[in-house]
Amino acid sequence: MQPVSIRLYRWAGSWGPFKIRIPCGECTLTRDVLDSTLRKELQGIPVDFVVKDWLSCWWESLGYGGWHAPIVVIDGQVVCQGEILNRGVLIQAVIVAHTKYSQITGNHFFGKKSCIYCHQAKKMLSQAGLPYTYHDVVDNPRALYEMLARVKKLVTSKTPITVPQIWVDGIYVGGSAQLKTYLKEQGYNS
Repeated sequence: MQPVSIRLYRWAGSWGPFKIRIPCGECTLTRDVLDSTLRKELQGIPVDFVVKDWLSCWWESLGYGGWHAPIVVIDGQVVCQGEILNRGVLIQAVIVAHTKYSQITGNHFFGKKSCIYCHQAKKMLSQAGLPYTYHDVVDNPRALYEMLARVKKLVTSKTPITVPQIWVDGIYVGGSAQLKTYLKEQGYNS
């Protein structure tokens, strides 16, 4: 599986007679946010994470449109520059990039606790004897961003994304009504 490319250009380095001697606090905090988020919320997602000194290779970040450190580039897109990286922005950008390289396999259910249609769909899956991995999109930002990234590629741009969103055997089924139709077509008793 192809790793997600992450580049952090920090305020450091040298170019000709110029050398940065004072470390950038925002760059250090951005590095800390990156390290922590990759260890926690994004654990298990393959990434190629490189930290570069901005002054030593300023032309690279300019090629992406980044000119003010700290600059965070994910798969060739600047997601943050000139301020401390927002953790949610990082999670969303990495998940969106990761879904380009990975497919869902097995049975997955993206939903939320307070959704009546989610409860109905869970009941249908249980009656059909289909085990699934449940992802709560309210309690888990990674699940929300993954659901949105995967579903938006499959529906029209004007289609609102709701829950539940269900995959069976790696095949996108849709919501509760589509699950009912799918299970009937596949011969499951529900």
